[in-house]
Amino acid sequence: MDGVVRFASWKHLFVLSLALNVGLISRLIHDGVESGQEQSIPEKKRTATSMAQSGNDVHVSRSSPSTAGIVTQDRDERVINLDHGDPTMYEQYWQKLGDETTVMISGWQSVSYFSDVQNVCWFLEPEFAKEVVRLHKLVGNAVTDDRYVVVGTGSSQLFQAALYALTPPNLSIPMSVVSAIPYYSSYPLMTDYLKSGIYKWAGNADTFNHNGPYIELVTSPNNPDGFKREAVVNQRGGILIHDYAYYWPQYTPITAPADHDLMLFTVSKSTGHAGMRIGWALVKNKEVARKMTKFIELNTIGVSKDSQLRAAKIIQVLSNTCETHASQPKEGFNFFKFSFDLMEERWKKLRAAVRLSGLFSLPEFPSEYCNFLGRIFETQPAFAWVKCEGGIEDCESFLRRHRIRTRGGKHFGTSPKYVRISMLDRDEFFELFVERLSQIKS
Repeated sequence: MDGVVRFASWKHLFVLSLALNVGLISRLIHDGVESGQEQSIPEKKRTATSMAQSGNDVHVSRSSPSTAGIVTQDRDERVINLDHGDPTMYEQYWQKLGDETTVMISGWQSVSYFSDVQNVCWFLEPEFAKEVVRLHKLVGNAVTDDRYVVVGTGSSQLFQAALYALTPPNLSIPMSVVSAIPYYSSYPLMTDYLKSGIYKWAGNADTFNHNGPYIELVTSPNNPDGFKREAVVNQRGGILIHDYAYYWPQYTPITAPADHDLMLFTVSKSTGHAGMRIGWALVKNKEVARKMTKFIELNTIGVSKDSQLRAAKIIQVLSNTCETHASQPKEGFNFFKFSFDLMEERWKKLRAAVRLSGLFSLPEFPSEYCNFLGRIFETQPAFAWVKCEGGIEDCESFLRRHRIRTRGGKHFGTSPKYVRISMLDRDEFFELFVERLSQIKS
C-alpha cells in the first residue's frame, strides 16, 4: 500500500512539473511576441545547431569577427582597421578544404614536456619538422640541408631567442641591434622590451657607424615597403638575422633558396594561421640553435605540441595541393596559386583606386622570374606602403579622418607622409577600403 502511495505521489509531481514548464514556456513566448523579440526562424536553426553540437564529442572553434570590422551598420560610417596584418583573407581557402586539415588529438596525447630528447630542440615535434623541410624543398625558398630547426611561439619569440643566442655574454657594453629604415615597427619594441643589459636597439642600419659587434636585422621582402633586402652595414663583427616571413610565392618571386646562418619563418604569413602562434628558425650553427632552445625553455618551457601537430597537418595538406607528382588537385585548390591570384587581384584594385584618387602613390617593384610558379611577375606584398602626396604631412591622421585606420611611417623610423596598410583582411573590408580610398579627393 505504501508503494502505491509513493507511485501516486511521483505521478502527481510529474504532472505538476509538466504543467508548470508548459505554462512557463507559454509565458516566455507570449512575452517575446509582446516585446518584438521573438526568435527568427534562421536564429532558431542556429540555436538548435549549436545545442546539437554541444552534445557531440568534437567541439568546433569559430574565429571571432575581424577587428577590421564594423563599428556601425552604416556602410559609409564603418571604420576600416587595416593597422594589423591579420591574415583573415585566407579563411575562404581553408573553408573550401573542409575537414581535410582537421586534427583529432586525444586526451592522453601531448602530456609530456618532451617531443624528441635526441634533438637539439627537444620540444620540436618530428612531424612538424618533417613537413617544414618538405615545404621548403617544394617551394625552393630556403636551404634546409645541414640546418637545425628550432620551433617557437611565433617568429616574435624566435627573434628574442636569436638575440639572446647571438649576443656574446662578456661584452662591456650592450650589443647594438639595427635595421635599415623603413624597418618593422615591432623591432625596436621587442628589442628593448626585456630591458636586457646585453643588447639594445640602435636604430637605422643605414647610418650606423659604431665600432664593435652588432646584430643587423634583414627582412626580405621587407615589412613595411615590400622590397627585397640585403645587409647594409657590412662592418667587422656583424651578425645577421634574416626574417623571411614574406618570402613565399603569393607575395614575391622565388628566385633562389635563401641560404643564411639564421633564417626566421612563420605560419601566420605563409599559410595564414596567425592564431596558431607557430614559427620556426633554420639555424646553421648548433651552439646558436642550442642557445635559442634554452631561451624558449626558460621563457615558456617549450612550444605547444597541439599547435605543432595542427601546423604539421596544415602544411602537409598545403604541400599536397602543390606537388606536381601528386594526383591532380581540385581546380583552384593549389594553395599558392589561389593565394597568388588573390594578391594579384587586390594589388590591381588598389593601384586603380590610387589612380582615381590622385592623392596617393605606391612603390613600383621590379619584375622577376619565379622558379616555383614558373612565371614573371612583380612583388605583391602583404602590406601596401602608401605615401600621401601634396600638402598632406600626416597620412595616418588624414586617413583616420576618412575612417581608415593604418600604421604611420613614424613607427617604422621614417616620414609620417607614409602609412602601412594591410592587404590581408577579408574581402568585405578590403573591397570597402579600395572603394573609399578611390573617392578621397581632398
